[in-house]
Amino acid sequence: MKKTPLYEKHVALNAKIIDFGGWAMPVQYSNVIDEHKATRNAAGLFDICHMGEIEVKGPQALDLLQLVLTRNLADQKIGQVKLSALLNEEGGIIDDLTVYKLDNNSYMLVTNATPKERDWQWIKAVSQDNGFNCSLKDISGTMGKLDLQGPLSEEILQKLTDANLQTLRFYHFCESQVAGIPAIISRSGYTGEDGFEIYAAANDMSNIWDKLMITGASLGIKPAGLGARDTLRLEGGMMLNGQDITETVSPLEVPYSWIVDINKEFIGKTALMTKKNSGFGHKLVGIEMTGRGIARHGYKVFHKKREIGIVTSGTFSPTLNKAIGLAFVDEACSAPDTIIAVAIRDTMAEAKIVKLPFYKREKR
Repeated sequence: MKKTPLYEKHVALNAKIIDFGGWAMPVQYSNVIDEHKATRNAAGLFDICHMGEIEVKGPQALDLLQLVLTRNLADQKIGQVKLSALLNEEGGIIDDLTVYKLDNNSYMLVTNATPKERDWQWIKAVSQDNGFNCSLKDISGTMGKLDLQGPLSEEILQKLTDANLQTLRFYHFCESQVAGIPAIISRSGYTGEDGFEIYAAANDMSNIWDKLMITGASLGIKPAGLGARDTLRLEGGMMLNGQDITETVSPLEVPYSWIVDINKEFIGKTALMTKKNSGFGHKLVGIEMTGRGIARHGYKVFHKKREIGIVTSGTFSPTLNKAIGLAFVDEACSAPDTIIAVAIRDTMAEAKIVKLPFYKREKR
């Protein structure tokens, strides 16, 4: 398994290490609920160095990104981050990634870990086939990434940077330093909380991790693993690449229609519009268990004893104290408050469809 620059830190903290897409990653340090609640109430620190970063630079960098991504980036400002989708020719999602505009002709794409190589080869091939005047560079091996999430994350990080975090808006970034180390700091997250991403040289990650843990100790910071990351993102109604979204799923079947601009051309648009006009037939929805049990990935969903779909993600929500999940169901049965049933082993457990997200943080 590949190891992040922080692997030895996780071992020293007695983390439970698992194979996550070929990476040796911490799934938990103490326990998932403890790390989840620390992130909701104070701050959680996540090692996300396994994710990918790709530089796109040159006079036609924007032209390339406009062709391969669903989001219209024409009005993106320097210092702004935009979420977008990378589609195949059939309109399926290769990856949902973020685009950082560093300069007028310079961008950084931040990809999910598992499809990173697929992203890289796909974008590179499109650039070469179209003769775009731009350069691509995979910087994943030299770049590290930490996520600091939670209501006290600003207070903790502010002690280690000269950047004015109060003025850093959501889905924006600045180039500054953290603990004296050059870094990119962005404000967004995958937990439903306020928080930051910190990008710096991979060999500086260990130092930044230590400084954050020391600085945040009195405020309740805790290291958090993939287990808490999963429960937090699901409460926030966020999808997991490779589980809720795959290359057979289009962005219009899931809550991603807002990142698709049909008024511009992009790869996969023709197939996407054809599918839209003929009807998708199913839709990704939030479900809440009202009966006993937890809906897990792969469990079948029923409506009036008729099979209508399948669960893609499911867990017990520590914040809401109930079992929640995401499921693809027949579009005719996808309205909120529709009563459904989930087959959990030999039992049909009652559930209902609910609006997403399950959890919304209070503005502080």
